[in-house]
Amino acid sequence: MKFLGNLIWLLFGGIVTSIEYLISSLLLMVTIIGIPFGLQTLKLALLALWPFGSKVTDNGNSGGCLCLIMNIIWIFLGGIWICLTHLGFGLLLCITIIGIPFGRQHFKMAALALAPFGKNIQ
Repeated sequence: MKFLGNLIWLLFGGIVTSIEYLISSLLLMVTIIGIPFGLQTLKLALLALWPFGSKVTDNGNSGGCLCLIMNIIWIFLGGIWICLTHLGFGLLLCITIIGIPFGRQHFKMAALALAPFGKNIQ
C-alpha cells in the first residue's frame, strides 16, 4: 500500500512539489548563510517525494538553543507560509474519504515545514 500511495502521490503533484523544494533548496545554498536553511528544505523535498511510510521524528539531541533560534528564523522567513499551504491542502483533501490519506501526508509535511531544525525523516 505504501508503494501504491507513493505512486499516486507522485502522479498527482508530489513530484512537482519535490522539485519546487529542491530548486528552493539550491537557491538557498547560494550563500553561506542560507546553507542550513537549504538543508532543511532538502528534508521537505525528500518527504514530498516519498511521504507514505516515512516518519518525522525528533533528534535525540535537539541541538538546544541553536535549533530553537534557527526554527524561529525559519518561521519568520517563510516557514509559516509553507505550513499554512500544507494545512490548506490537507484540509481540502480530507473533504473526501479517498483524499484522507493524502491529507494526512500534508499534515505531516506541515509539521515539518513549521519547525524543521532538530527533526529527522525515517
